[in-house]
Amino acid sequence: PPLLRVGSFAGFKIPLILALVWGIGYYGIALFWITGIHPMTWLGVPWLASLAITAFCWSFLTLWGSALVIIWTGLFVVLSTQLAQRFSKISLALTRVLIATALWCGLESLWSSSSLWWSSLSYTQSFGNLIILHLGQISGPTTITATLLIVNGLIAEGLILNRDKFYHHTPSQKSYLLLILALLFFIVTHGFGLILYSIPLQKNPEQALKVGIIQGNIANEVKLDYSGFLQALNGYTTGYVTLANQGVDLVLTPETALPFFWTNSNQRQNSSFYQAILEKKVPAIVGGFALKEGGYTNSLFSMDGEGNIIGQYDKVNLVPLGEFIPFSEILGKFIRKLSPLEATLIHGQPGQQFQTTFGKVTVGICYDSAFAEHFRRQTAKGGEFLITASNDAYYSSTILAQHHALDVMRAIENHRWTIRATNTGYSGFIDPHGRTQWISNQNIYQLYADTIYRDYTQTFYVRWGDWLMPVLLIAGITLLLFKNE
Repeated sequence: PPLLRVGSFAGFKIPLILALVWGIGYYGIALFWITGIHPMTWLGVPWLASLAITAFCWSFLTLWGSALVIIWTGLFVVLSTQLAQRFSKISLALTRVLIATALWCGLESLWSSSSLWWSSLSYTQSFGNLIILHLGQISGPTTITATLLIVNGLIAEGLILNRDKFYHHTPSQKSYLLLILALLFFIVTHGFGLILYSIPLQKNPEQALKVGIIQGNIANEVKLDYSGFLQALNGYTTGYVTLANQGVDLVLTPETALPFFWTNSNQRQNSSFYQAILEKKVPAIVGGFALKEGGYTNSLFSMDGEGNIIGQYDKVNLVPLGEFIPFSEILGKFIRKLSPLEATLIHGQPGQQFQTTFGKVTVGICYDSAFAEHFRRQTAKGGEFLITASNDAYYSSTILAQHHALDVMRAIENHRWTIRATNTGYSGFIDPHGRTQWISNQNIYQLYADTIYRDYTQTFYVRWGDWLMPVLLIAGITLLLFKNE
């Protein structure tokens, strides 16, 4: 409500200051995990230089998010002034709430189409409010964000009415009406979410798969050294054999678990992990690299029981300021050393389909988890369950819970069983209602196997995408063109 009251101030100065303060507070806290990249002395970066680079990255990303809030505030103040001349009393309050919601959802959609995206308002509800998260099955994160804005907007407008400074001589009963509307909207949306949450899961034995996870726990400081490579190879090979002996149908490793070029047949076939696949004949999904023209990709490889690569997914959304440099002409000279990789990582192409022995799978690597549309597209094309592979060892521990929360949302939106394989935590299993069936400990080597179920249903969001955002924008534009009589 404090931010949604900016339209009640005269002029721009106070609203824009409030927007900047709120933006820095919200995005600064949400993105604080990036400070975990310091110190980067293991990359050869001096301690003070590492501190400066880290501070720059955190500040830049925080201000990038704050820019959304500032633009929203500026537009909202301008439009509120115009609306005040055309609407009156309660109609003005309701119109402002709709305009504020449409503007914010539109800007979030625009920001999420860039490479610098992480913290939608909707993510504040994950993974503590699974009921409201089920609204994501309607139109993705936009449904949840719009719900938050409408409830808080009605409360804010009620407070403004009660204060009686912006709406001159308005009866206080009007403020109670808005607060009652906020309560009713809160109850209705949670009630609908509860209905979706209460739908029983279909556990068809014919669609069951027993999947094993290997959490390798390989420190980044040694991972790319030869000793670290041997440690990873031994750990993942031993884990694969152990899980295969437990009777799993599929083994999953984290992002870049075995950091060599799996597209190079000599490197692949000479590894003990590959030889274990030939011996045990249990399919595996392995994190590694693939050579491409102009560089290479961060990839997942689907291996069948005969050791053949039958599917490959190349990471689409690379980590900004880590795996690639946005605005490289401007920022590159300052933060080029952030990346632990010597060559150029290449973005994977959107629209990939990941084939496994058991059919199509919806898949993402690390930063992909922040992009709901990335997963929706794959599920719409036949993804039967959802896999994410990550290596969050670069960053502070706060990223682990945030990353898990993102995947909880993706599981609900797509209504898919979800498996998370990470290097240092949190690995886990999530059911289609967002309930965490198992979650790993942090910074330990762990193996775990559980049963998931393939699913072919499509939620309204999977089928139709984020239809709510354009509807809100059209409704907002219509109101702006409408003159209240």
